[in-house]
Amino acid sequence: MATWNSRGLRGSALENLINLTNDKYQTNHLALIQKIPTPITPINIDKETHHITLAYFDQKSTVDYIGVVQGIPVCFDAKECHTDTFPLANIHPHQIQFMREWEKQDGIAFFLIYFTHKESFYYLRLEELNRFWERAKAGGRKSFRIEELCDDFYISNTSGGFIPYLETIQKDLNTRVDNG
Repeated sequence: MATWNSRGLRGSALENLINLTNDKYQTNHLALIQKIPTPITPINIDKETHHITLAYFDQKSTVDYIGVVQGIPVCFDAKECHTDTFPLANIHPHQIQFMREWEKQDGIAFFLIYFTHKESFYYLRLEELNRFWERAKAGGRKSFRIEELCDDFYISNTSGGFIPYLETIQKDLNTRVDNG
């Protein structure tokens, strides 16, 4: 049984940026992407603030966001990294399996990684993650370094708390077409 406490709020700033972006996309009729809540059972609730202070997860979550972009099913998970090395332990096998099944249904699955120390966003394609994952399974590194990532999939940093990941989805689609 996995438990949750205040450490679970670590990615809330990133989540807020993504939610703001998704609201803008929906308002402009470009995409409909929704946050998937993780089912939890509260254990302790602060009586004054009515906030949950301790809970356990009811089930394994798959991804953070699911939706559709111009008719294309999309799912992604958001991760933060505070160094130049991203540990693959931050991604769970059941997430990879879900994303692989998603792509078998002609959807697009990816990870949106925020490298906080560089204030940089990266669109990690499932295909790219699979290479790192298989390398680790074969006894290689259990992480990937920022230098190993494809320069084409960094997301341009804009002001106003907007993460323009739709442009990167288009790059992903173009790459898939080019690679057959």
